[in-house]
Amino acid sequence: MKKLLLLSCICIAFTLVTNAQTEDQKWNIGLNAGITQFNGGLGNDFYKTNLSMNDLNYMGGLSFSRYLTSHFDLSLNLSKGKVGFKGSKGSFSSGFTTALLDFRFNLMGPKSFVRPYVFVGGGGMLFDKNLAISSKTIDYIAPDGGIGINLRLSPFVVFNVQETFLYSNNNKRDGVVASSNDAYLFHTVGVSFNFGKMKDADNDGISDNKDKCPNTPTGVLVDKKGCPLDMDNDGVPDYLDSCPNVSGSMALHGCPDKDGDGVADKDDRCPDVAGLKSLQGCPDRDGDGIADIDDRCPDVAGSVSLKGCPDTDGDGVADIDDQCPNTKPGYKVDAKGCPFDNDNDGVVNEEDRCPNQAGPASLKGCPDTDGDGVPDIDDRCPTVKGTMANKGCPEISKESLKRITEIGSKVYFENNSDKLKVASLVQLDELATILQKYETANLMIDGYTDSRGGDVMNMTLSQKRTEAVKTYLMGKGIMESRLTATGYGPSKPIADNKTAIGRAKNRRVELRTSY
Repeated sequence: MKKLLLLSCICIAFTLVTNAQTEDQKWNIGLNAGITQFNGGLGNDFYKTNLSMNDLNYMGGLSFSRYLTSHFDLSLNLSKGKVGFKGSKGSFSSGFTTALLDFRFNLMGPKSFVRPYVFVGGGGMLFDKNLAISSKTIDYIAPDGGIGINLRLSPFVVFNVQETFLYSNNNKRDGVVASSNDAYLFHTVGVSFNFGKMKDADNDGISDNKDKCPNTPTGVLVDKKGCPLDMDNDGVPDYLDSCPNVSGSMALHGCPDKDGDGVADKDDRCPDVAGLKSLQGCPDRDGDGIADIDDRCPDVAGSVSLKGCPDTDGDGVADIDDQCPNTKPGYKVDAKGCPFDNDNDGVVNEEDRCPNQAGPASLKGCPDTDGDGVPDIDDRCPTVKGTMANKGCPEISKESLKRITEIGSKVYFENNSDKLKVASLVQLDELATILQKYETANLMIDGYTDSRGGDVMNMTLSQKRTEAVKTYLMGKGIMESRLTATGYGPSKPIADNKTAIGRAKNRRVELRTSY
């Protein structure tokens, strides 16, 4: 008995993956086996679990079942085995054969995986002939009944556990007359097989003869009529309905559209006001391609980068924020749309020659320290007033210019040499003093020769002599960058080279100043 109960528990725990016996599978044939227990004049064995294996009475059977409705079956059960009892009052044992016809009521519908049931019926029970007890071999069973559960292992195989109670019309099958008739209890387990194949072209679980929608796509949930579910009753089946819980239109796959703009409410950023499909259902009053909901300037067309606002001067700052709306093209501006003016002198950087030093607009934003009208950036003498012609430096006095010219005429060299005569050094010292006074003036040193000798020699000699003057002045502290030495040879005579006096005049050094 313990083994039977354990086996029953294991079977109930099976995972079930099939359908029940249906109108398309109307027949079921089963095999079962189990044990029997007796209740009569000798005593009652019902549900006793202390019986030894030798005391158990076994049975086996065959069943035939016919589908009637979704909850009712008709079943013929044939079984054969032994019944008996051992007790203090005596014992008996007899073989038997039963035939029972039962009506079975299934508590769950055909689509349930586990189907418990109850049944009731009647029939006959044929016993082995035993003249010592009774010469009658047939008892009538009225009624029999019980409970059971069917577990579907496949579309065609069913596992069954059943308890059957049989009440006999005889009260002395055990040889003892009792106050009530004999009764039997069958504990059985078995396997049965469904026959028949449901015609279900669309495989939705509804047979074709009941399917109102026989072409339902595979895998789609259907109702009892075999039609796809439509929970919101909007005419769009759930498997095609993007909004299955709210009624909508077929054009929008079952979704509603409150503002009627052709964009489903679930996709509409502006569900209460009609808009454009391209803007997810939102309007665009100024037609700039930016939805009003995102447009800072919804009534004036603008750019995406400026959130729908215009920028008249093209400086990257929307007109709505621009405090300098007429900025010239290309000028860099601040967050307010105004050109940068680093030194705050009123001249914007792009027009300011000195953007990091304050200066007047007349000098394009550059300072003029000495106030001579030449900006410091161009003034070679920024701390001393000068003239524009001299790049901000003061003019050399006429006396100094005259003296420089005179000094040039008094520079002498050794014969056919670039070596300065001692008398020339005094003159050059004075020249250095003048150049130091006018420290921004440059000096051009031009050297000439007469025509005697070859041109190449004279050119070389004249260049060396001017270089000698330049070298001497540099030794007196005059920067080389202020001195330019050029030899011209006999190319620019100022007198006749045919006379000694003329040739003497042609052998000369000329000094010129410039800024």
